[in-house]
Amino acid sequence: MTIDDIEHVLEVENSSFPIPWSENAFRKEMEENNLALYVVVEEKDRVVGYAGMWIIGDEGHITNVAVHPNCRKKGYGDLLIDKLLNEGDKKGINAYTLEVRVSNIPAQRLYEKYGFKSVGIRPKYYEDNKEDAMIMWR
Repeated sequence: MTIDDIEHVLEVENSSFPIPWSENAFRKEMEENNLALYVVVEEKDRVVGYAGMWIIGDEGHITNVAVHPNCRKKGYGDLLIDKLLNEGDKKGINAYTLEVRVSNIPAQRLYEKYGFKSVGIRPKYYEDNKEDAMIMWR
């Protein structure tokens, strides 16, 4: 992901999450956060999905994964996770973690496909509706 991608990333973000990250949040991630690694997937030269993580020592904390609703079920989630994990592996990451809504079964299945396992619950994790988050590790 580059700064030039942010405009399209925001379209994906705003259409995917009830409390989306702001343009400023993405700019800070790209310009100031040395721990951040973000990747995008494009369709016809337009960003239609993105994924990001923070690299902390030899661990990767996946922060965001989103595909525009009009472009889901095309394998883009797989491409994003695969690329993120491959880039992380190159940087010496040997463990990955993330949180996912307990109701988001499609995302859980995607993560399980890449070896993530549920290890616990963060009660009332999501601000918009106080939904619990499943903690997953790989």
